[in-house]
Amino acid sequence: MSAGGKSPAVDVGGSSTFGHLMPPSGELDASHGVVLYLEDVTVSFDGFRALNKLSFSVDVGELRCIIGPNGAGKTTMMDVITGKTRPQSGKVFFGQTMDLTKMREPEISQTGIGRKFQKPTVFEQHSVFDNLELAIKADRGIWHSLFAKLSGEQMDRIDEILETVQLQEMADLRAGLLSHGQKQWLEIGMLLAQEPKLLLLDEPVAGMTDHETVRTAELLKTLEGKHSIVVVEHDMDFVGSIARKVTVLHEGSVLAEGTMDKIQKDEKVIEVYLGR
Repeated sequence: MSAGGKSPAVDVGGSSTFGHLMPPSGELDASHGVVLYLEDVTVSFDGFRALNKLSFSVDVGELRCIIGPNGAGKTTMMDVITGKTRPQSGKVFFGQTMDLTKMREPEISQTGIGRKFQKPTVFEQHSVFDNLELAIKADRGIWHSLFAKLSGEQMDRIDEILETVQLQEMADLRAGLLSHGQKQWLEIGMLLAQEPKLLLLDEPVAGMTDHETVRTAELLKTLEGKHSIVVVEHDMDFVGSIARKVTVLHEGSVLAEGTMDKIQKDEKVIEVYLGR
């Protein structure tokens, strides 16, 4: 299919926090230091280019922030990485060898890519602990998840995650009773239970209180280095508190890239996004 974009991109199904169906196609090879690589990725919907030869890369252990105005292509970019949308052209590699454009959503999830949407999707009728238990056993299949007992190693892992997301004292609380921010942390914990190599977080602090936003920044900084993280966010104060490198998207392409200080002084970015 040409990059001209007359045909719509193919949506290959919905996604979820977990629920793996197929084994990974291979182990992640990030020996060259790059975990995610996009080159000339183009996606069109009815002639509109949501992504226009988008190219950028993310290093192993990096915490990268992606910003840009509405319609810049941020969500479509995540859809392409996770296999929800197929590009008309371009390359998307996870590590050196895994071509994500040739893999289905469940396969991509199994390789170690976890995605969190803006609205938290936790099991509200179950306890915080039960949510993490379901997540940590999800790769064994639904029937095993329902009836198998947790191993000592799995119990230790859940305790570790509860401490990481600071929900230890709420382990027995029904998830539906958590605050909005706490639900966001729980969902991040559910992703961590899958031991992802790459975390994709879509506006993780939207709707949070100032206190919750600060705690979320602290959480993500503790994960930096242990995981590669891509954060799409509009809250510039939050981005400034966590970002070492920022990528600005505009009309489906990279408009600018660099430190927050550099981005805030970029005339093109000021004009199309930050304002004066």
